[in-house]
Amino acid sequence: MADARDTPHRELLDEVAEDFSNDPDVALATMFRSPGLRAGGKIFAFLGHHGELIVKLPQDQARRLLDAGTADPVTMGTRTMREWVAFPAQQSDTATLALWRRVAHDAYRYVGSLRRSS
Repeated sequence: MADARDTPHRELLDEVAEDFSNDPDVALATMFRSPGLRAGGKIFAFLGHHGELIVKLPQDQARRLLDAGTADPVTMGTRTMREWVAFPAQQSDTATLALWRRVAHDAYRYVGSLRRSS
């Protein structure tokens, strides 16, 4: 089995993870054998097997991003997920990192709100 550090764009995920380095509740984790970020035990972002960033967002925000063509749907088995969307790498690492940072922070806030309401 390949090492999770060999996942495409892992270095970009590591840079996104640095944004949360002051939050003791956020840790690197794995989801489906891929590296990701977890807050309070809940995954909010992880790398897909093709190097895309997959995040959990509110359903209405996910739908808007899908409709705009900014994000791709995430299908697990035969089920298309309503709150999980994928963000492929952009034309440059700088553009990818800017997008991924923004959506990772959105996902972090969303997952945090779910933890507080339960």
